[in-house]
Amino acid sequence: MNVLIVIVNYRTAGLTIDCLRSLLPEVAGLPHTRVVVTDNASGDDSVPTLQAAVLENGWGDWASIQPLDKNGGFAYGNNAAIRTALASNDPPRYVLLLNPDTVVHPGALQTLVDFLDARPDVGMVGSRLEELDGTPHVSAFRFHSVLGELEDGLRLGLATKILKRYSVWAPVPDHACPTDWVAGACLLVRREVFEKVGLLDERYFMYFEEVDFCLRARRAGWPCWYEPKARVVHLVGKSSGVTDVEVAKKKRRPAYWFNSRRRFFMTNYGVARTVLADVVWVTAFSTYRVRRILQRKPDADPRRLLWDFIRHNFLLARK
Repeated sequence: MNVLIVIVNYRTAGLTIDCLRSLLPEVAGLPHTRVVVTDNASGDDSVPTLQAAVLENGWGDWASIQPLDKNGGFAYGNNAAIRTALASNDPPRYVLLLNPDTVVHPGALQTLVDFLDARPDVGMVGSRLEELDGTPHVSAFRFHSVLGELEDGLRLGLATKILKRYSVWAPVPDHACPTDWVAGACLLVRREVFEKVGLLDERYFMYFEEVDFCLRARRAGWPCWYEPKARVVHLVGKSSGVTDVEVAKKKRRPAYWFNSRRRFFMTNYGVARTVLADVVWVTAFSTYRVRRILQRKPDADPRRLLWDFIRHNFLLARK
């Protein structure tokens, strides 16, 4: 197999069908490419709807639907297909993690494959993610750190300038470049990376699993790159609602986000640095909240964000 594309569906059958439709020319241009849509026990009509779409559109020679017995999250859904493919007699050279809320521009997959073909020292590469109108998203990031948590919490111009090299949110590059991690919405991974560091960590339900995976790969000698010539439309947050700004600020951030963040810090940095990062963020964000009220600025954060952070990281925290 050349490329295995994995799409994890959870109650987003319509978006997933649009994504599959955008992949048709990509698959036609790359022989021996397969697409597996895993369904995380959606509990709606997703599976029959997706199966019907594959049948009616004649996609059966390159796409298949794999129903799962539970909603185990992003890593679980991806691993279900990847594990089977890697254990087969014809394992893929590359695996593409692709969100259901994406539309792939023509040539994007070929561009990513060509990049890894030309750079055998690189373990994975992510695409440029953008709006429907072409506006780019930040999709190449820096690893989380204590100073990064300080910058994120303070939200102060001078502090941001001083701490900019620690900010998770890096400027959008206009050329191919190495980066700490890229969004799992579109990430092409070399098979040897999985053989070296294992699959995605299923203890993450959603969020931070790609950060953890890229960090493990980096430590094993497999760097991550960003290639903006590969363009993919990402309808941000449509599959989860968490990163959709307008939706997120109207409701509380889900518990699994806090649990994933804490797991990442604990797993990769240890107890002391995790506690320090937590204290730094709470202190910095508290000063920002006071400043925001005094300056009468609108509140763009999810409801009760500070309280939920304290509750999950100090009151309910578990190793």
